[in-house]
Amino acid sequence: MQEKIRENLSNPSVLESLYRRDRNAFRKAFLLLYPDVREDLVAQSWAARFNDSTDARVPYGIRDWAFVVVAAVLAFILAKIPTFFSVSDDFYYSRNVGFLVFPFLSAYFLWKQSQPLKTVLRVLFLFVASAVYINLLPDVEKSDTLVLACIHLLLFLWSILAFSFMGRHWRRTDRRLDFLRYNGDLIVMVSLILLSGGILSGITLGLFELIDMSIESFYIQWIVVLGLVAAPMVATHLVQSNPTLVNRISPMIARIFTPLVLVMLIAYLLFVFISGKSPYSDRDFLLVFNALLVGVMALLFFSVAESSALRMSRYRKFLVLSVSFLTLLINGIALSAIIFRISEWGITPNRLAVLGSNLLMFSHLLLVSMRMVALFRHRNNTDTVEDGIAFFLPVYSAWAFVVTFLFPWIFHFA
Repeated sequence: MQEKIRENLSNPSVLESLYRRDRNAFRKAFLLLYPDVREDLVAQSWAARFNDSTDARVPYGIRDWAFVVVAAVLAFILAKIPTFFSVSDDFYYSRNVGFLVFPFLSAYFLWKQSQPLKTVLRVLFLFVASAVYINLLPDVEKSDTLVLACIHLLLFLWSILAFSFMGRHWRRTDRRLDFLRYNGDLIVMVSLILLSGGILSGITLGLFELIDMSIESFYIQWIVVLGLVAAPMVATHLVQSNPTLVNRISPMIARIFTPLVLVMLIAYLLFVFISGKSPYSDRDFLLVFNALLVGVMALLFFSVAESSALRMSRYRKFLVLSVSFLTLLINGIALSAIIFRISEWGITPNRLAVLGSNLLMFSHLLLVSMRMVALFRHRNNTDTVEDGIAFFLPVYSAWAFVVTFLFPWIFHFA
């Protein structure tokens, strides 16, 4: 969306058409782009339009909030199914936790963007088919493939949410990056809501304790659960209805944490070397290594996705490039460790899943790092880097599908 706005600054009719097609996406993209084009008279007029009190935000309409409340209540009912029907908590939540969030967020975007019926039916089919499949899998004790399927199902459901968000424009780089930015903004807003809710909960429980009334069990089982499942819906509506709410916070977080992560990675690798810990022989350490890798990759890609708004300086490019190289090093160590373990002790579902994930992340990081090098050397725009980030998103979705829906049958639920 940002590039379309930039390309059509001299064509007001096209800009108006883009705005009417998707007002939320246009407003957010324009506000991110504006620091780069603030000298343009057309851009200034749009900025004035968005700063006007009558158009600064999409009104918090009763219908919008009614949708959010209904979705939150339905999610809460799903969350309490084990209580209502005496279903095992371990069985239910391990398989269905993703269905408490992703279908309702998808429904929100399908509704707000007036997606065609064909798209709605496709999304509905994917969610229903996934729910039926995961709940019909046999409850085999100590089944690695069942655990892998439940974990990767979350990524697959996230992919359905991405499709709901992007609609028919899912192939476009700018829409994929908009989705990544939405995820960053969502994490920030959900964190603020949960932090506020935690403070309120502490005060509430403390006040009732003062009058010798213990409501802790009831409060946790009902109020806290409702708050947890409602937070993503409320946060999504706040972010989408008012893009300026967190669009300055998210880039700031990216700017602050990028150098901190760089220092942390250097220190961590040094202490790994000093401590003698080895991912080649220590399985738990390898898992921690991979968890660190996923977290750093998420921050790295989020940082680059926000870079259009930040107008990356040469120092910032150097930081991002340094983090990407260190992450590549960590990924290379993890990849060599899992290959070593497979060569020594053979293939298992867990090792194959980790190998596939590491290969994908290594390839993705390598592509983005190469483009970051070109960006650093030639000082061009971030388009090629953003293309590299967006290109791999469907590949992760395909891998999640394979692990979720094929691994249990390939390995006979081992």
